[in-house]
Amino acid sequence: MSDVRRGLPAVSRLLGAARDRGLDTRWSRADLVEAIRAVVGTARTAGVPPDMDWVGAVDAWLLARNQRSLRPVINATGVVLHTNLGRAPLADVARDAVARALGYSTLELNPDTGERGRRQSHVQQLLQELTGGSAALVVNNAASALLLVLNALADGGETIVSRGELVEIGGAFRIPEIMAKSGSVLIEVGTTNRTRATDYLAAVSPRTRLLLKVHRSNFQQRGFVSETSVEELLALGAERGLPVAHDVGSGLLVNLERFGLTGEPPVTRSAKAGAVVIFSGDKLLGGPQAGLVVGPTDIVEKIARNPLARALRPDKITFAALEATLRLYREPELALRDIPVLRMLTADPVALRRRARRLARRIPESHVEAGESVVGGGAFPDCELPTTLVVIDVPSAEQLLAALRRHDPPVIARAVDGGVALDVRTIADEEFGAVASAVAGARRSGEPGNIGTL
Repeated sequence: MSDVRRGLPAVSRLLGAARDRGLDTRWSRADLVEAIRAVVGTARTAGVPPDMDWVGAVDAWLLARNQRSLRPVINATGVVLHTNLGRAPLADVARDAVARALGYSTLELNPDTGERGRRQSHVQQLLQELTGGSAALVVNNAASALLLVLNALADGGETIVSRGELVEIGGAFRIPEIMAKSGSVLIEVGTTNRTRATDYLAAVSPRTRLLLKVHRSNFQQRGFVSETSVEELLALGAERGLPVAHDVGSGLLVNLERFGLTGEPPVTRSAKAGAVVIFSGDKLLGGPQAGLVVGPTDIVEKIARNPLARALRPDKITFAALEATLRLYREPELALRDIPVLRMLTADPVALRRRARRLARRIPESHVEAGESVVGGGAFPDCELPTTLVVIDVPSAEQLLAALRRHDPPVIARAVDGGVALDVRTIADEEFGAVASAVAGARRSGEPGNIGTL
């Protein structure tokens, strides 16, 4: 049996071949030597293919090592708030604001006085104006906002919550676990399907510090069900001198009912009623990842003084993107047009069908058919949005999906009835060319070169 090592080239010979192919203009000598040793080492273990392109393998190794792991993708799934893909894409004005804030900025400087300012001031007035809350605070995500509110208002005391609202949020984090970390004791009231105001009233004790309501954002209850409204809890809280917090989830600031999207509690309803409202910045609001708290001034100021508030504060990038996004909401129709999440959720089905036909014309052996998009991100869980799909029929949908993911930029699609579906709701017009190129590339990668072999 021949020794595989005899067929392995020397490092010096491969280094010269790499220079002859011009790799030294893109990679340093140290990079090339490291890559050559890695490629030769792999070949020593796995064997050497008869048509081994050593220099190409070295270049591919270096490209793979130096590729950023966090990079743009094209979302062709039709899931608007796709958690794995970063949820809400930012509006153009928010992206521009982030770019402008990347250097030195007025994050904590008052340029009029030259004195130190407060980073929260960049969004406080906007949040008060848009939500009806008299004060506002921003932290790094909604789970941390809930943790902060519980710790600031109920540490060492009890928080009363309906059993029907002890939900699990993304990543297997559960309300009882967050509450345990906050230092507050959970008091469950009512049943899974029905909780009345009298249940909260019966549970109030000298140790009670907070009444908490949590929106069931990622599922719905039907049938013999009832829940206590935030207005009822506020009346009870006023009677017993207790604050009320309402975790509304996704942060809906505009009414979307005319587009068939119902079931999400608007931030303004609870904020204007006097509750401490907790919501996300990167879901229905369409901004960066953030946890927002709005409510009565005395309560929000108490929360802001909690030491956890500093530990959980966002950076300048978050504030830049959030301020720019919130400004769009001053004109709701402008928000619907310019905030990508809202634009996608409210897209006209006729326009989607027209766009799908345009994309299909660029992809041979594809056809359009009716389908459904989803909101995602735990918002509007029961709402299905009519859309038009561009469908590619293939023997192996999984192989085509994998090939599309390997494209640069990756195209993330989904399987439908054995085929691969591209949902134009979440594909921008300017991305059509890249999607068509990705499909063409997948066809070329097949054997003997067409999609039917994938």
